[in-house]
Amino acid sequence: MDTHRAERVSQALLEELGEMISYELSDPRIGEATVTEVLVSPDMRQAQVRLHLSDDADAREQTIRALDGARQFLRHQLAERLNLYRVPDLHFEPDVSSGGVGRIEHLLKRVRRGRPRDEEHSAS
Repeated sequence: MDTHRAERVSQALLEELGEMISYELSDPRIGEATVTEVLVSPDMRQAQVRLHLSDDADAREQTIRALDGARQFLRHQLAERLNLYRVPDLHFEPDVSSGGVGRIEHLLKRVRRGRPRDEEHSAS
């Protein structure tokens, strides 16, 4: 399949899903959710939708469950708006890069704090 077409469909899905999730869905379980990336499989049957979610684990889980429940509605709306013959199956997941930022910062602080102590021990 044409990779350029997959990229265009991915970008169109990103824009439409971002607008629908942010402004049009009225489910109170959906918290802060921003679509950061949509990866479409080469055969255009599957799409991984990555979301930047709040830091609260319960809110993240509720948002993912609510979006999974709205999957068919979202696919139907995408079919109408984008005029696609086959809309990919949507799979929602938290964006790993956004969730790991706090952990990376924590690890970097530990490394920075640990270095002076290591130098003192090696000098003795």
